[in-house]
Amino acid sequence: MSAYVVLIKERTHNEQEFKTYGEKAKAAREGHDPEPLAFYGDFEVLEGSAMEGGVILRFPDMDAARAWYHSPAYQAARKHRFLGADYRVLLLDGLPEG
Repeated sequence: MSAYVVLIKERTHNEQEFKTYGEKAKAAREGHDPEPLAFYGDFEVLEGSAMEGGVILRFPDMDAARAWYHSPAYQAARKHRFLGADYRVLLLDGLPEG
């Protein structure tokens, strides 16, 4: 059953750190092969707090998503995300197929 990581960028406060995060996060995907379903494209907030952008990544299952998130490469990238922007990050289990 697929799993989804949703990253919601609420506010950028350091463009250089955010750029570094983007570079390192891209490299951290290697070997985990998430499928980007949405990646900072156009959006509209219908309800809730304002946001600057969002990403949705699909993984084969929850364990694969956790393995990517907790990998040393993503944890190193994540430090720059904390310095560059405020985010909410969610891990959602998908519905059974069929």
